[in-house]
Amino acid sequence: MIATLQCTVIDCPDPAALAAFYGEILGWRVDDSDPEWATLTAEDGRKLAFQLAPDHQPPRWPDPAHPQQIHLDFDVETRADAERAQRELIELGATFLHDSGGERSGFRVFNDPAGHPFCICYGQMEPS
Repeated sequence: MIATLQCTVIDCPDPAALAAFYGEILGWRVDDSDPEWATLTAEDGRKLAFQLAPDHQPPRWPDPAHPQQIHLDFDVETRADAERAQRELIELGATFLHDSGGERSGFRVFNDPAGHPFCICYGQMEPS
């Protein structure tokens, strides 16, 4: 091993706002004290960061001329959980893009408020 992962960083036009959006999804603590950088931190120390990119051009999934750049997948247990998540995500400012249509397992694609695609996956969680 050469190094350990510190965090994943996502470029966006408003770091505090995008951190708050994902903070609501994950229930992680937001540090938005720097206007050019915001960090989400989980209780176990995992981090997700957001960096100011004033000229950010959002991807246009699934258009290959404007690729995803990065996307996050989130797990929920069932399709019903995905439906509940969809309602909550739209209230937070996400835009619904696509439903894979699976009854037992699948995914739903959304754009976050800065235009990054992300997925809510259901029926795919590893048994604990």
